[in-house]
Amino acid sequence: MAMPHLHFLTVKEEKMRVAIVSSDGKVINQHFGKASRFLIFEVDDGKIQYIEERKNIPVCGSAETGHADNALNRTIALISDCQTVLCSRIGGGAEEELKRNGIISVETTHFIHEALREIK
Repeated sequence: MAMPHLHFLTVKEEKMRVAIVSSDGKVINQHFGKASRFLIFEVDDGKIQYIEERKNIPVCGSAETGHADNALNRTIALISDCQTVLCSRIGGGAEEELKRNGIISVETTHFIHEALREIK
């Protein structure tokens, strides 16, 4: 299935790192603020490579973190080497803060491998 909303993600450099929010490692199915982990992939000239899993303390819904700015900043620092984050949903504040840090966020609910193949 084609995903036209991902076609604008064009690799401008040789490699693009992508952080993916997924509870099962197959489908992009979690809200950015509730991400307990990020799956990091690298897209390089059409080749897709899994890099690692990064554990995260979710920004939303945790008594431990609340919606504190420092929790969001910690999450952004965790994926700061990525140019894009793919998630099922993201709040406007988090989206803007990611943008300020040079990270594009995209809402999608597709299979991970399909979404990564759409990045040119």
